[in-house]
Amino acid sequence: MSEPAPLDPRRFRDTIGLFATGVAVIAARAADEVLAMTVNAVSSVSLEPMLVLFCPGKKSRFARHVDNLSGFSINLLRHDQQALSSYFAGGWKEQAPPPFRLVPGAHAPRLEGCLASIDCTLQQLIDAGDHWIVIGRVRDLHLGIAPHQPLLFFGGRYRAVDVADSRPAPDLTNSQAEPAHIFYHD
Repeated sequence: MSEPAPLDPRRFRDTIGLFATGVAVIAARAADEVLAMTVNAVSSVSLEPMLVLFCPGKKSRFARHVDNLSGFSINLLRHDQQALSSYFAGGWKEQAPPPFRLVPGAHAPRLEGCLASIDCTLQQLIDAGDHWIVIGRVRDLHLGIAPHQPLLFFGGRYRAVDVADSRPAPDLTNSQAEPAHIFYHD
């Protein structure tokens, strides 16, 4: 059996990049400053209580303020908001920023015109390697106008979903907890 290729950051990024994700902009207020950054590491954590997470890199300007956040918003981007993703990721090359507006939310500013916005208060901060895991308690939800077409990130590129090609997923909202299926292989 041959030895596996050594693990390196580029190979890891290429591999994890095959997991399609949505793209979001996190917005928060820290003292008199409004902070915003693009992320694709966002996940729901719990329904009871409603918790979500995002993972900012520790070297980011945003990360310097995570322990002082009282609230933040997770703003899911629409398929036509690639410019905002690039701008808030620090990759914008134009002199003038793309048009956007942050509007007041209950606990943090939210990005007007996005696909959806989740208003949160800080629940927990976890040290995780070169990133933080920021867990927020959901306090409010805002759905943008239809059509609901997200901006996706896959294989290092922005993508869009073909909403015409869809099949329903099982509705597990009221299902009883079930043990994991365990398979044995000889």
